[in-house]
Amino acid sequence: MKRVAAALAAVGVLTLGMGVNGFAAVDDGSKITITSPAPGAKVGKDIELVYELTKGSKATHAHCFVDGEYQKGWDKKTVKGMAPGTHEIKVVAADKDHETLAAEASVTVEVH
Repeated sequence: MKRVAAALAAVGVLTLGMGVNGFAAVDDGSKITITSPAPGAKVGKDIELVYELTKGSKATHAHCFVDGEYQKGWDKKTVKGMAPGTHEIKVVAADKDHETLAAEASVTVEVH
């Protein structure tokens, strides 16, 4: 049992600093900047997310995550239905196969 715990701990340490998908994310030269909302902004449950993606050699689009959870069906403009409280919104560059890349930006907001 101690060996299993040690192995799981080692896997956890080895995956620190890796991309959203658990593998080392490819740095293709892409850049992402979130311009709105501002860090710490007080927002409603639905917010307009404004970001700029400068595509590198592999990026074709971006994925959105709220508190680490992928936002399936995200329309590239609005984050919808957030519960009251503090939330981290992250935008991550992705390639044509939807694999996440190293470029990412995040903002923490307060939903009222």
